[in-house]
Amino acid sequence: MASVAAVEGAAAALRSVLSRAQQAAARAGRAPESVRVVAVSKTKPVGVIRGVYDAGHRCFGENYVQELIDKAPQLPEDIEWHFIGNLQSNKAKALLAGVPSLDMVESVDDEKIANRLDRVVADLGRRPLKVLVQVNTSGEESKFGVDPSGCVGLAKHVKLSCPNLVFSGLMTIGMLDYSSTPENFKALTSCRKEVCDELGIPEEQCELSMGMSADFEQAIEMGSTNVRVGSTIFGAREYPKKN
Repeated sequence: MASVAAVEGAAAALRSVLSRAQQAAARAGRAPESVRVVAVSKTKPVGVIRGVYDAGHRCFGENYVQELIDKAPQLPEDIEWHFIGNLQSNKAKALLAGVPSLDMVESVDDEKIANRLDRVVADLGRRPLKVLVQVNTSGEESKFGVDPSGCVGLAKHVKLSCPNLVFSGLMTIGMLDYSSTPENFKALTSCRKEVCDELGIPEEQCELSMGMSADFEQAIEMGSTNVRVGSTIFGAREYPKKN
């Protein structure tokens, strides 16, 4: 059972984050609605998520398949869930079948997972699934994501060869400490230009998911349309203690 203090604290923190995001958009000369805040609820109890929902928020993100499958049925159906973790192809069916309101997978990093998601969407007869291509802009081996040199090819594959997926843009995760740098942001922006030129689509139709709790304002100022904010809203992660 989530405490009243935890629920109220998360709701207040959400309001602060939304205000900061809107101000960052204004500084960049953009409309407030040009930025989506994904409230990343990894490890957080359903009661706290429900409190943030009751405060008016509808977009939430999770990193782990089983955790999302467990939580989604306990929460309102109009939540727009984003899956933002690494997705193994053998878990794609469980994820899509278990979370009918899954709105987007932000972490498509190779053709294998794209093809698998495309087949599962078709098999389930569900609406097309929005996806982002994950790009490893930091060059770290610990990070998932296609190399920047391969982002055009993967984006093209999703758009032209996966009829049940909707190519919606690009995503990156920052450096090892999960804060990005201007270089990471610039790299993803450059990738977007290359992808849009190749696919013949306007850049405003290609989302940039970059920026997290530590750097989401800077990310917005540098063009991010989708920021993933967890601990600033919900507090520190709550991992089970190891015996």
